[in-house]
Amino acid sequence: MYNGKLVSVVFSTYKEKNSVRQAIESFFNTGFVDEVVVVNNNAEPGTEEEVGRTNARMVHEKRQGYGYAFQKGMEEAKGDYVILCEPDGTYTGRDLERFLIFARDGFDAVLGSRTGQSTRISGADMDFLRKFANVFEAKTIEYLFNTNSLSDIGCTYKLFTKMALKKIAPLWRTRNSLFATELTLLVASQNLHFIEIPVTFRERVGISTFVSTFAKMAKWGIRIYIFIFAFWLKWIFKR
Repeated sequence: MYNGKLVSVVFSTYKEKNSVRQAIESFFNTGFVDEVVVVNNNAEPGTEEEVGRTNARMVHEKRQGYGYAFQKGMEEAKGDYVILCEPDGTYTGRDLERFLIFARDGFDAVLGSRTGQSTRISGADMDFLRKFANVFEAKTIEYLFNTNSLSDIGCTYKLFTKMALKKIAPLWRTRNSLFATELTLLVASQNLHFIEIPVTFRERVGISTFVSTFAKMAKWGIRIYIFIFAFWLKWIFKR
């Protein structure tokens, strides 16, 4: 609990058997977290046993996809503050209090950024091209929607108030990994009071299926950019 508010953390797990338990404990050890909801999205064998060694609560989502998993987790979360994160070792619970401080100060959403100048990215899988693509796409959203400063569209580490989730949940349309970008677009387009803060970003345990090669990274970047403009055009015509 933080400032009288219940705090929930939502993880989605698929291939994080070797890191999920440590990630869960990282958040519980902060002393602020009331529950950790782990969404088993057809996770690899052994994951359930690892989660079972913690105080986290596991729920199952059979439909494969980043969006399906996190939407399920947010529906299950009971907290006044709901934090999204990944249990692959890249993020740490030690950054949680900074998210909570801004939420306490009245922000509806607090978005993490792995590309900020003060972010400790030493040893992390954030090379120049990946960083450039994230910043470029984030700035595109910032200018298209004339909103607060943005520098990262791919960071899962986010905090939403329960009221903010109630506002944007009916607008979810994406079920795959583009859901991370859709969340940022919804925050910008729905005029939520938000701020972006730098987070620690370390080398992940295992290999990313989206940015493991230059070709995959380029294809994924183009797909995201098309998605951003398609969302913006729909938003323009609905205004």
